[in-house]
Amino acid sequence: MTSAAPDNSRNRADALPKSWNPGEVEADLYEGWVAAGYFGADASSGKPAYSIVLPPPNVTGTLHMGHALDHTLMDTLTRRKRMQGYEVLWLPGMDHAGIATQSVVEKQLAADGKTKEEFGRELFIDKVWDWKRESGGAIQWQMRALGDGVDWSRDRFTMDDTLSRAVRTIFKRMFDAGLIYRAERLVNWSPVLKTGISDLEVDYKDVEGELVSLRYGSLDDSEPHVVVATTRVETMLGDTAVAVHPDDPRYAAMIGTTVYHPITGSQIPIIADDYVDPEFGTGAVKITPAHDPNDFEMGLRHNLPMPTIMDEGGRITGTGTEFDGMDRFEARVKVRERLAAEGRVVTEKRPYVHSVGHSERSGEPIEPRLSMQWWVKVESLAKAAGDAVRDGDVKIHPASQEPRWFDWVDNMHDWCISRQLWWGHRIPIWYGPEGEIVCLGPDEEAPEGWVQDPDVLDTWFSSGLWPFSTMGWPEATPELAEFYPTSVLVTGYDILFFWVARMMMFGMFVSDDPVLTVGKGGQKQVPFEDVFLHGLIRDQHGKKMSKSRGNGIDPLDWITSYGADALRFTLARGAQPGGDLSVGEPHALASRSFVTKLFNATKFALMNGARSGELPPRETLTDTDRWIVDRLDEVRAEVDAAFDAYEFGKACEALYHFAWDELCDWYLELSKVQFAESDARAESTAVVLGTVLDAVLRLLHPVIPFVTETLWKALTGGESVVVAPWPAASGVVTDAVAAQRVADAQRLITEIRRFRSDQGLADKQKVKATLVGLDEAGLAGFAAPVANLARLTEPGEDFATTAEVQVRLSGATVTVQLDTSGAIDLVAERRRLEKDLAVAQKDLDQTTAKLGNAEFLAKAPQQVVDKITGRRDVAAAEVARIGARLAELSAK
Repeated sequence: MTSAAPDNSRNRADALPKSWNPGEVEADLYEGWVAAGYFGADASSGKPAYSIVLPPPNVTGTLHMGHALDHTLMDTLTRRKRMQGYEVLWLPGMDHAGIATQSVVEKQLAADGKTKEEFGRELFIDKVWDWKRESGGAIQWQMRALGDGVDWSRDRFTMDDTLSRAVRTIFKRMFDAGLIYRAERLVNWSPVLKTGISDLEVDYKDVEGELVSLRYGSLDDSEPHVVVATTRVETMLGDTAVAVHPDDPRYAAMIGTTVYHPITGSQIPIIADDYVDPEFGTGAVKITPAHDPNDFEMGLRHNLPMPTIMDEGGRITGTGTEFDGMDRFEARVKVRERLAAEGRVVTEKRPYVHSVGHSERSGEPIEPRLSMQWWVKVESLAKAAGDAVRDGDVKIHPASQEPRWFDWVDNMHDWCISRQLWWGHRIPIWYGPEGEIVCLGPDEEAPEGWVQDPDVLDTWFSSGLWPFSTMGWPEATPELAEFYPTSVLVTGYDILFFWVARMMMFGMFVSDDPVLTVGKGGQKQVPFEDVFLHGLIRDQHGKKMSKSRGNGIDPLDWITSYGADALRFTLARGAQPGGDLSVGEPHALASRSFVTKLFNATKFALMNGARSGELPPRETLTDTDRWIVDRLDEVRAEVDAAFDAYEFGKACEALYHFAWDELCDWYLELSKVQFAESDARAESTAVVLGTVLDAVLRLLHPVIPFVTETLWKALTGGESVVVAPWPAASGVVTDAVAAQRVADAQRLITEIRRFRSDQGLADKQKVKATLVGLDEAGLAGFAAPVANLARLTEPGEDFATTAEVQVRLSGATVTVQLDTSGAIDLVAERRRLEKDLAVAQKDLDQTTAKLGNAEFLAKAPQQVVDKITGRRDVAAAEVARIGARLAELSAK
């Protein structure tokens, strides 16, 4: 990079605004990057490839803090790789979000007094597409506000024709392979939405319910009977057994017999099963196989009947009782009332807090329900997903999450993939007039008169294909050849088992597809090489963010208040593999202050002629120059290692403290003296300062892109930091001697400042002083910087030592003699000290009194006594120190 003239630097400083106001520049900067094509990926460039597919947010969604964290980390990775010379593809897109989107449109219709049934399936789907085109995807402009460097030309949607073709292709391949089948099984059922829903769409909440004890069998104590406890009285209408533990002596004689069902009048068996906990309740449990997952498994083991007693809307049906047609919650009350009237309620309405699954979308309690659905046989797919991690083909970061991964994939149950909705990928199964069944691929058509299955696929089915379907699979495309497998998947550990597992299963199923292996030695391909799992975002007190707590934060509010850079730095600084992060207003304020500090420092540097260029010969540099250049090398290496290990927080901490503590607080201040020495020294310092700032702005750019773009262009005159090269190692051996001298100078200045503060001197008050021992300490060249930063002046003829401090450094002790006469407002200082003395004396009196109280000492734990003793000793020392200082002032 060529050096610009100092005057040009000053001109560019004038071009910067007086202060950093992100709201005035961020949008224009982003659109400029997009227009310049910086984020576009060229599959034919010949550069090494790096790719990430964006976890597709719901088309109905808006940007929440979880999204903001995901996007910040992915943008950081891709911006850095782009600067390192990679051809980067960060592919965006959205999920059609079957249930959520259909619900939104249905609510709009309901507001007009209409239902989807009035329109029919085809017209309703047209309505959904209209909504998607007009209102869907609000998250896209929010992504732009955050600064996401995605390739917008490759934006994908799970219902696009290309992705729909991929869905039908893989469904047929799996169906033909015997991995997809239809069966009646228990599912999470939403009576409001009238569809099965996935585990991820179920929120479990603690609910204060009623534990009611019911008597089955005879009301005569001398006749066979058993008492069971339940929170769902209404489901007893579908009971087909009572279960006890095989080793429970209370029921040993009853196992294999039957008891009278008090409402249906049937005789139901008493079975023995190890699942029953003999310590819970009466040790006997009612079994309703069609409406409870544990009961269902027990029903399979014991070959029990499984009658479904509720319809799709959660109303009792098919029982032949007076309860048919009642809502499940109404029936709960009515069944209990009838049983109570018959004397069968042994213990009524005992409060009982238990976890109940609720539909995430509609909010009502879900109903476990036996239903005919389509399923994926997962055993072989899950094994392949587990082996990919065991064999090292896919690496999970942090590795501590691997046991959870194996525990999940090694114990996975078959996956229900059908949903009773209209919006989504319709299951490609057709039924013939004689009951024939055929699965058709994307280029096949059903015979005339055949009817397609009405259900659609679980949204996770299509999003599970995301890494390769978005790049054109099942067709051979340049994108698949260049960018698949993707480099890394970034997501929260909370969906490791849902989305990540499904992508791995699908990816391993097609891993040997020629479309994916051509040009790659025919080797099987995994969907991604690394999985980086970050934690959950919590509030500043460590509590999980939620609507009910009211502690959620809208990231767009923070962007408006503090700027996108401050939001991004807050999130990245707190992100570590697998760890949760707490954020709050203080963190955002600190990040904004950091951004402002960078802005002010760069503007100061430009006003002093700073510019980036080739460094002067090393032997002509000062110790301070060599120290800051060497520290930059060390920090760059630390940042690279951290980013490579996905330790975003560690990288940000290193850059924060180097930029703020070392570059701004020390080198900038020390450089002021060098700028004043001579033209040659000022010229050299300008290049050193400019070059270090150039590198710091490039290192920070992936995390805080907007302010670094503005400052870097002003500093260097370059096109854009987005396409600037990533800082490389200098290859120069660190000057340990220079580093030690600077460390000694920093210590000396810090100790003088502390002493001045203790003496009550104002920060800007200059004091006459002499420094004895600088040469012996190896700091002969630091006399001017020490004097300047410690606010010391030449002693003059009338100098008289009134205060003295000795500072032990690595090579020698430096004695600082100060003449503070006339520099201190004695009246004000005495008033301040007397106030501090009163506070310290009060603390001393209180702690002394407690330690003199025998009764207190007899009762208080030793750690409490030790703590109070420590407080007393500190207070006593403070009283002595302030008293001595007041005595000194009195003597003056």
